[in-house]
Amino acid sequence: MTYTFARIGAASSMEVQDVYPQSCRLWVRLHEKGGKQVELPCHHTLESYLDDYIAAAGLKDTPRAPLFQTFKRGTDQLSGNALPQANAYMMIRRRATASGISTAVCNHTFRATGITAYLKNGGTLEKAANIANHSSTRTTQLYDRRSDEVSLDEVERILI
Repeated sequence: MTYTFARIGAASSMEVQDVYPQSCRLWVRLHEKGGKQVELPCHHTLESYLDDYIAAAGLKDTPRAPLFQTFKRGTDQLSGNALPQANAYMMIRRRATASGISTAVCNHTFRATGITAYLKNGGTLEKAANIANHSSTRTTQLYDRRSDEVSLDEVERILI
């Protein structure tokens, strides 16, 4: 979600075939809300993560299988059922807590982190809106956290 600005619904509904090679790169196909389909080349880090995940999960030969699946109860085997959004949220919260992150984290955190990092590194608001599948840049601006750092920098200027 961070590297593609994908909504949780688009990520959780992906099938293995939605990760595919094209022009010597791995691409992802996201089925966003409103029936829109977005196809994006993978960031090299995402490409590595997806390759490793698909190989470790044994999903390479099951193109119609859900990419992100639940586990069979009491086992370490995938169930073949798509991971529900609520379960993804709970997993994110557990992993954040386990890694010592005390700030509230949710599915939108990844989208905001990706958009903010993109804009910090010289990306344009218009292209970010396009990648995020926003119809308006005003919506994309809601995910832009760059001003949070500026505010902290300004507050630190207060020296007493």
